Amino acid sequence: MRQGAQGSADTGEPWAAVGAAGAGVPSAQARARTQTQAPARVPQQGGAVRGEHTHSEAPLPVVPRGRPVVQRASVRGQILAALRAALVAGDLRPGEVYSAPVLGERFGVSATPVREAMQQLALEGAVEVVPNRGFRVVERGVRELAELAEVRALIEVPVMLRLARTVPAERWAELRPLAEATVRAASSGCRATYAESDRGFHRAVLSLSGNEQLVQIAEDLHRRAQWPLVGGGPGGRGRADLVADAHEHTALLDALVARDLDVVRALVGEHFAGAAAAG
Repeated sequence: MRQGAQGSADTGEPWAAVGAAGAGVPSAQARARTQTQAPARVPQQGGAVRGEHTHSEAPLPVVPRGRPVVQRASVRGQILAALRAALVAGDLRPGEVYSAPVLGERFGVSATPVREAMQQLALEGAVEVVPNRGFRVVERGVRELAELAEVRALIEVPVMLRLARTVPAERWAELRPLAEATVRAASSGCRATYAESDRGFHRAVLSLSGNEQLVQIAEDLHRRAQWPLVGGGPGGRGRADLVADAHEHTALLDALVARDLDVVRALVGEHFAGAAAAG
């Protein structure tokens, strides 16, 4: 779906799902009208004096009935997740400028959480700020994707080789459901669904290293590698490409269980190279 800074296009299915995430969020004014203050407690004889605070008598927050209280940070997180999915799916197209107020209308929220989410995407390098207009999706070429694949291989291959020597087979067996989940996600043909499942599998493998900083850096690189190329559009990688990519996860697990270091090295290298070539 194309959406420029001026005006809006017809709402598609991905945006309908996004709108549901932000719908029904009570405004600050509505919460102020519905919340009430807890009545003052008058202690009985022998209790705390009037006005004294005790841990046992702390008042409970009053929650309005019938409307869930959604924190602003939660809304921003939902919008960020939705924008990331739309980016991978190709609904946010490279080179296009998107207005926070217009997107906010589609999400059913104000422009503020959309703008904050877009600013996070700008920090990640997915979009760039266009003054007085909005945010432009960054245009990427094949070279950048190949460079990301090279860096990922430099980080992940040595770690996986070390894990192959030290992690027992039963620990790898625990990751089998995640590998199989990537195959199911790929079979759906949805790039966003597969991208999330793909990251989840790689994150679980690298987490066995016990190095949280490495896991975070690798996931950031992985996420950036999943953004579409210029002209890729939705479905730049077809269902067959996604399924072939997913089956490499199960093959990698087999090699890790067998401690076949040569196969592990080859599979990881091919996995990254194949993703870079497919875009």
